[in-house]
Amino acid sequence: MPITLTIPDGLLSPQAQAKAFAGLTQALLDVSGLAGNAFMTANVVGTINVLPKEHVLAAGKPAAAAFIELKLPQIALATPEAKQAFIAKATDILEQAAEGGLERDHIWSNIVYAPEGAWGIAGRSVDNDDLIAAIQASVTAPLQASSA
Repeated sequence: MPITLTIPDGLLSPQAQAKAFAGLTQALLDVSGLAGNAFMTANVVGTINVLPKEHVLAAGKPAAAAFIELKLPQIALATPEAKQAFIAKATDILEQAAEGGLERDHIWSNIVYAPEGAWGIAGRSVDNDDLIAAIQASVTAPLQASSA
């Protein structure tokens, strides 16, 4: 489930970028109720785009701003409450990472959904049922191994 974080150069140190991205990853897993799920943890991926300051804009002008985008299958963060919880956590994470260098109202988040069957992992198209099965198999596999 790709996360894209876009920020201007100099807003966050490399260490703060890594910490913020790890925080966004954990926030997605926590809000989804999937913290500790090996399948989901391995499939929360993404990029940090650090752009020249003049290429990050708010109101048409260069600004200290952060943009967080999630690309998810339709079953993820499916309720308004889940979306709100992720957006609030993500905003807190970026605001803290910037250590005063980023105003809360300059942190934007959006969630984009892939149509059913348009999700792909390892070169294979998977649908919502496939994803649910993989998540559930990741939960039951350790239990089966320990009971053997």
